[in-house]
Amino acid sequence: MGSLSQNAWWDRFQALLDDQNDWPAEYLFKFIAPSTEREALRAVFGHYPVTIRESRKGNYVSLTARMEVQSSDEIIAIYKAAARVPGIIAL
Repeated sequence: MGSLSQNAWWDRFQALLDDQNDWPAEYLFKFIAPSTEREALRAVFGHYPVTIRESRKGNYVSLTARMEVQSSDEIIAIYKAAARVPGIIAL
């Protein structure tokens, strides 16, 4: 995906968030990543409480975070920070 089309995707996502939410709002984040990236994934959320579970074989972890956010900009910043974690999947 080129940077122009990627920027257009983020713009559409932000418009959808703004259309469907009144700020501030509670937002649920869910990610899956390789177990070796547990700390990098956890670091995306700083001091916010998260729930982390290992997969049955221990190869992957899932992270769930429910956060009060002030705007769609905060949500997009978290998704962009999470995207830097190798092997991550946003659910």
